[in-house]
Amino acid sequence: MDNVVDDKKVNQVVGSRNGENREGEGAPTPGYELPLLLLGGFRSLIDRLHAELARQGHPDLRPAHGFALQAIGPGGATASEIGRRLGVSKQAAGKTVDRLEALGYAERADDPADARRKVVRITPRGLDALTRSAAVFDELRADWVRTLGAAPVRDMEAALRTVVPPEAFRLDASSWFAGA
Repeated sequence: MDNVVDDKKVNQVVGSRNGENREGEGAPTPGYELPLLLLGGFRSLIDRLHAELARQGHPDLRPAHGFALQAIGPGGATASEIGRRLGVSKQAAGKTVDRLEALGYAERADDPADARRKVVRITPRGLDALTRSAAVFDELRADWVRTLGAAPVRDMEAALRTVVPPEAFRLDASSWFAGA
């Protein structure tokens, strides 16, 4: 199988196939299209989210920051815990926390249970960003419903819940690209 650059998709090197392969039109859709379409859908939602968050007063917030804020959680977490949840080193988590702290989204505080540790907590600005994110995601889903219809979106969500195991809901997606 030849490798070609497919600029019509994501400008990646993919296996070459003859003709348009679509379900119900002869040969099946190539397997690589499913993860690319899922990634493309995810990416379009995240890009639109961050454009709207920037418009609403959070121009410096990046997708990695959202993962980190989720890893901090409502009760706070240490840098080691954040690193484990994100699948990165304590040092990498510390750098992300430094950036969140500089932007006003997180703060470090003494751990009441252990004076040697610091706990990272989400600030009111961070909570505002998360609250706005939830509202924007609701709006983005509503856009998909307007475009595709309510039943297809519900069916897609139900189908994905069937094939995506619960343990797949993890925050360490960024670790896939570490060391790349």
